[in-house]
Amino acid sequence: MRISTSQFYQTSASNYTNNFSNLVKTGQQASDNIRVRTAADDPVGAARLLQLQQQSNLLDQFDGNITSVRNSLGTAEATLNSITNVLARVKELAVGAGNGGYTDADRKANAQELTQLEEQLYSLMNSRDENGKYIFAGSRGDTQPYVRNADGTYSYQGDQSTLSLQVGDMLSMATNDSGYNVFEQALNTSRSQTNLTFPVVDDGRVSLSDGQVSGSTQYNDRFRGGEPYTITFTNNREFKITDAANNDVTLEATGGGTFDPSKSASISFRGVEMRLDVNLKEGDDPDTAIAGYSFNLASKADEVSGSRSPGNTSSAQINSATITDKSAYSDAFPGGGAIIKFTSATNFEVYAQPMLPDARPVASGALTGTPATKANIAGVDFDFSEPPAGGDQFSVKVDTHQTQNILDTISEFRKALEMPVDTDLASRQKYQAALDSAIGNLESGANKVAEAISSIGARGAALDVQAETNESLKMANTKTQSSIRDADPAEVLIRLNLQQTMLQASQLAFSKISSLSLFNQL
Repeated sequence: MRISTSQFYQTSASNYTNNFSNLVKTGQQASDNIRVRTAADDPVGAARLLQLQQQSNLLDQFDGNITSVRNSLGTAEATLNSITNVLARVKELAVGAGNGGYTDADRKANAQELTQLEEQLYSLMNSRDENGKYIFAGSRGDTQPYVRNADGTYSYQGDQSTLSLQVGDMLSMATNDSGYNVFEQALNTSRSQTNLTFPVVDDGRVSLSDGQVSGSTQYNDRFRGGEPYTITFTNNREFKITDAANNDVTLEATGGGTFDPSKSASISFRGVEMRLDVNLKEGDDPDTAIAGYSFNLASKADEVSGSRSPGNTSSAQINSATITDKSAYSDAFPGGGAIIKFTSATNFEVYAQPMLPDARPVASGALTGTPATKANIAGVDFDFSEPPAGGDQFSVKVDTHQTQNILDTISEFRKALEMPVDTDLASRQKYQAALDSAIGNLESGANKVAEAISSIGARGAALDVQAETNESLKMANTKTQSSIRDADPAEVLIRLNLQQTMLQASQLAFSKISSLSLFNQL
């Protein structure tokens, strides 16, 4: 076999270059202890490192999200704690207002303080976070959640959704609570009402309050199934209650239908507590003066109201909204409220609230009358003050009396405190009923706020657990990356010494062999 001089030099140079490259690479590993720099170093390991780095980046994002959620929850919790303090003070005023020694002046003084508390609560419920977003507007952070209506009531303008951030591979956490869930879902204890049916003209002898729902389960399971009820007084000490089917259900009432007419009595019937006062007049028969007096007892009927959108081009208002067909209303009218959108001056479409961008109309129609200002939508008659313009929108609110927001509760209580009752027995009885309603609804509203605070605490605890889980995953990720990417120091040093020796040997061999020549043998 013949080896030319050029082949020898080329082979020797190539070997030397490879040995030198290996030595440099190993020397770099010895200095920074990194084995895999490119995919060529270890294709499988490099692919695994890429996956692990993606997981590490995701875990870093989760950590940032956890911090954001904690900050949002902390702001909401602080605001709700302030609201709790306001409600506690309002409840103190309500309990104190039941003092028999209070005069109209005392109650008006309390009403003035209550006005300030109402404003403070209104401000707190419209609080913003550090980014200027409304805390309790749901997913509509740029929309003020609560507005004050012309009649002094309050309406919720946010939605029922919440904003969430992913804090773990399989866990997303709500960053806020909607005002709908916190403030709009407080059970209304004033869901029943009584009406004097005989005598036709109220002579003041018998006063029976609308009642307070003391047991929701019993009210929903028993009371709603038998209404309306008729309460008839058989004499000055006894009454009878019959249900809608004329069944005698008196035994389910407190005392089996007996009471003491000399003092205010409390009647408890199927989850409803009513206050009964008998005010006999001079010359009345002490045994039969109120015999035959009767009341109708039932749940409050739904009420529908509407308001115009601020962006409407016309000045049309909804004058009235009346339920005329209860069956059609129950079957088809949106229970959560509706949006009436006019496509022209007479034609309209109806959408269920909240109206999302891709929402479809649930009904449509045209105004009737001359001028065209009347409409019937799913059993509800609407009367507009004037024909609306195309593009006008009207928000329709349905009050089922099942819930009541705490702002409306305080507003009604304030109005009751402003009533003059010192010289009017009937007004005092109405005031007492309003006070009972205020205390019950304040308790219900405070419970919903407490539930929201508890929910925030539970989410905070879940965040702590998830943060620990993420930290464990990060540690395992770092360890796995190190095992794939990092070199073994002992192995690297041994290999470095070997490659240094090989490089020196190749240099020596090249110098020796390159000095050999056939001419040296001649």
